[in-house]
Amino acid sequence: MGLKSSKTLKLPPEDLNFLMQNTCFTKKQIKKWYKGFIKDCPCGQLSRKKFIEVYSGFFPDGNAEEFCTHVFRTFDKDNSGKIDFNEFLLAINITSSGKPEEKLNWAFQMYDIDGNGTIEKNEMEEIIKAIYIMLGTNVDAENMTPEKRTEEIFDKMDINHDGVLEKEEFINGCMADKQLYSILLADEAPEDVGEE
Repeated sequence: MGLKSSKTLKLPPEDLNFLMQNTCFTKKQIKKWYKGFIKDCPCGQLSRKKFIEVYSGFFPDGNAEEFCTHVFRTFDKDNSGKIDFNEFLLAINITSSGKPEEKLNWAFQMYDIDGNGTIEKNEMEEIIKAIYIMLGTNVDAENMTPEKRTEEIFDKMDINHDGVLEKEEFINGCMADKQLYSILLADEAPEDVGEE
């Protein structure tokens, strides 16, 4: 009875070394993140349901479930239906302190719902609609519906006019336009992202 042995609460040294080499977090920060992760997920795995529960707390005015499903999919690299601590911290690293190109690579994976290497208009609409719902925006009353927003984005980004966005078009389009970067990443564009 009582607390589990401290052995089960320790991050394996190989995982600690891996995360120190592949994130911007210090050893102390990684251990602190791990302690919180294990507190919330004693089994060492974050389920989709728990992820949605935690993430939804950041958006009390809307419904984050649909958006969270897409975010979860991009974090769950091995498609196990759960996120382990390494997947979790690698994702946090990219989304919180990654370089603009890293964030855009991650965002491309999220928008490319079917994983075929391109973003189709219906995929873009689905994610934008999920963002509106998460933020508590009335999609029908909004001047810029997901469909209109998608058309605007494709007009700017689809350079070869083939009706899909390839990764290069997506990244270059976002890097050239602060407003698009902010909309598509729900993030403030850094200084090295252009103005349109």
